Amino acid sequence: MTSTTRIPKAEITGVYGAVAKKFGKKQFGVVPEPLQVMWHNRPVLKAYFALGGKAQKWDACDAGLKAFAHLAVASLVGCTWCLDLGYFQAHHEKLDPDKAREVPRWRESDVFTPLERDVLEYAEAMTHTPPTVTDELSARLLAALGAPAMVELTAYVALANLWTRTNTALGIESQGFAASCDLRPLAEPSGVRPLAR
Repeated sequence: MTSTTRIPKAEITGVYGAVAKKFGKKQFGVVPEPLQVMWHNRPVLKAYFALGGKAQKWDACDAGLKAFAHLAVASLVGCTWCLDLGYFQAHHEKLDPDKAREVPRWRESDVFTPLERDVLEYAEAMTHTPPTVTDELSARLLAALGAPAMVELTAYVALANLWTRTNTALGIESQGFAASCDLRPLAEPSGVRPLAR
């Protein structure tokens, strides 16, 4: 699957380009479209890679909670690329695939724990413009996670907003990562609609 992006995909060249393409193909089977589009501005691309690499090393907050939070942001923003990749990664990281696929309709689903529901609500509340995070929700999460994990979760949701909004604005859509490993499709969102585009 490929999409027509709002900025044409660049030809990825040079030594750094060869490494980036090789990594992308090894990780996903294809060169990711965000890499192809952002290749036009390598300093921005390198900053994204560096930030993503550093965020992967954070370990104060459970990786599953962060993955579900990212899927919640992607669902609310309407980033099909992030939803596709997030579901693919959840599968490969051995997260519960039924929970991952239910994130877009988490309010109606009965598969989530109370903590996971609070994390999903927090991710959406941070994503709204203006943010709708409440003192009560923050207090519940702080009590459940502790301050270091709460700070990490907040920063991770902010990064998810950066990534999802960038991809959506650039017209980058699903590349079929989840379909490539025979995963059931994500549930359709209900209740809360994606943010206007």
